[in-house]
Amino acid sequence: EVQLVESGGGLVQAGGSLRLSCAASGLTFDDYAIGWFRQAPGKEREGVSCISNDGVTYYLESLEGRFTISRDNAKNTVYLQMNNLKPEDTAEYYCAADYMSYHCSGSDGWGQGTQVTVSS
Repeated sequence: EVQLVESGGGLVQAGGSLRLSCAASGLTFDDYAIGWFRQAPGKEREGVSCISNDGVTYYLESLEGRFTISRDNAKNTVYLQMNNLKPEDTAEYYCAADYMSYHCSGSDGWGQGTQVTVSS
């Protein structure tokens, strides 16, 4: 069973940084794309970033280069470095897994989320 556990969320002032982690178990990590999604209150969930099993990365265009996704296959972990955070980045952030895909949709599992709150 695929298990994903997010960590690293918190409260930060605008302009600050956070690094989210997504620790995976119950899967052959190297074979999975991992994506980050977020959902703010009253809004639909949106895809933030995705990294394929072979390291190809994708980002929500509106992020304007502020976020960086990376993976450490030795640690079965994907990271999302978030810089220059803005109040509109406030949301629950989730990671999700997809087997051998260049498109992250969470077809193979979701984490429970970590809250990011950016104060102005």
